[in-house]
Amino acid sequence: MSGHSHWAGIKHRKAAQDAKKGIAFQKLVKDIIAAAKEGGGDPNSNFRLKVAVDRAKAGNVPIDNIERGIKRGTGELGGPMEEVYYEGYGPNGVAVMVHTMTDNRNRTAPDIRSLFTRSGGAIGEMGCVAWNFDRKGIIDITGEGIDEDELMMAALDAGADDLEKTEDGFEISCAPSVLSSVGEALKTAGYNLETIEVRMVPKNTVTINNKSDAAKMLAMIERFEEHDDVQAVYANFDIPEELLAELE
Repeated sequence: MSGHSHWAGIKHRKAAQDAKKGIAFQKLVKDIIAAAKEGGGDPNSNFRLKVAVDRAKAGNVPIDNIERGIKRGTGELGGPMEEVYYEGYGPNGVAVMVHTMTDNRNRTAPDIRSLFTRSGGAIGEMGCVAWNFDRKGIIDITGEGIDEDELMMAALDAGADDLEKTEDGFEISCAPSVLSSVGEALKTAGYNLETIEVRMVPKNTVTINNKSDAAKMLAMIERFEEHDDVQAVYANFDIPEELLAELE
């Protein structure tokens, strides 16, 4: 199993844990903020935002929170939002990129630096690990009885680059510039879009075989994701299934 699809499996397990701690609720709102910032605050003309809003409603996020998320993304609430990536290293030299959205760099930067240090890692200079990631549009498709060949044809016809089977369904990748149009085409074709977002996908992975280092790595990711300004965390690690089972 490749590091990319393996990480998708880890994220699936984390999602169940996050739901218990309320982190999943925060993630739904953060997806709305990111989508509104990228494509505007009107779900009728911003397909990615429409999907984010629909998922938030399904997750019982109050309408007030959804509306505040949209306004934060467009800059109508709390001042203009700025996307900032912080780069550094985790255990075993794992490359880590932390995607933040903030209205105050002076607040966010020291927080992220502190979290790197507390987690046994180290923040680095801009560009120190970015070379190890590709920026891609990613669509996660879930559902029963999906024909892989039919989905592949529909995705490629819509402008996607690749399809990969995951633990929960399928992951479709494309250029960020065509993410919304590919997603809309697949939605129209009747597929369930679990997520639609831009991600930093690692070009290669570092396998962590030590239980202590694996626990530290997962704890680092969790600490970052709990920070209000963090939209997403990307890292190029791979944890063997048997070790992951031990940690759970």
